[in-house]
Parts: sequence; structure tokens; C-alpha cells
Amino acid sequence: MDIGIEYEPIARQVITAVLDYIQCPYECEVNILLTDNAGIQELNSRMRGIDAPTDVLSFPVVEFVRAGDFSLVEQEPASYFNVNSGELLLGDIMISLDRLIEQARQYHHSVRREYAFLIAHSMLHLSGYDHVDEEERMEMEQMQEDILQSIGYTRDII
Repeated sequence: MDIGIEYEPIARQVITAVLDYIQCPYECEVNILLTDNAGIQELNSRMRGIDAPTDVLSFPVVEFVRAGDFSLVEQEPASYFNVNSGELLLGDIMISLDRLIEQARQYHHSVRREYAFLIAHSMLHLSGYDHVDEEERMEMEQMQEDILQSIGYTRDII
């Protein structure tokens, strides 16, 4: 589905910004799968038991004890690093383009900004951050906003 943005350059820019922000000491490998509501609903149902579409799913490779603390990956490098590239296998991101477009309209953002937001949000999940309680949610929201603003994705209404 073509939604009028250049997926890969935006993804690279946001991924790099997140990794810089959290001071990840490694080059990382992240996979992004773009799908539709039906595709993400199927996986959401199978993996999380929620039979509904969602905007983004994150599948981390590393199970962090503390968010953003990468020291544990050095204890088992064979489990966490690509043997060919040496990159840290951070995880996979799945984005519903249908939901991305809906949310861009709902929040009056550009499609580019919403795409960048979903990647930043998911990258923080892949790095061990979560929003289970209110304090975590507020911290994660601030981090997302700081990251996106630093690379020019503001909340300007279109």
C-alpha cells in the first residue's frame, strides 16, 4: 500500500534517533513489517489473545531487566547478536498502515509524523520501556516527544 511517504529513510532516521537518545552502545538490527488491519489483527489475536486490529506491535528479542540497560546482552552474545553483521538483534515491529492513516487523521498529524511516532514508540518497547503504569506512561511519552522533536517531527496540526 502506498501512503505517500518514503518508509525506509524515515524508519532509519527514527531508529537512529531512538538508539542515540537511549545511548545504545551497539549497531542494531530491527525488522519492520508493514501490513493492514486484517494482518495485524490476526497476529494480535494469535500472540496477545486480542482479536482486534491495533496500530503497532513490538516483538523484542532482548528481555530487559531494566529498560535501556544493554549490559545483559554481553552475557550471552550468541543469543543477541547477528553472527554475520555483529549487530544487536533488537526485534521486530509490525505496523498497520490502515490504523496509521486513521490515527493521522484522528490526531490531525501528517502521515509521516504518525509513522515516525509509531516507530519511536515501538523502538522504546524493543529497548525495554513500557507504559503499564501511569509513571511509565508519562516517561515514555516524554521520551517519544523528545526524540521526535529532535528530528523535526512536531505535533503541528496539518
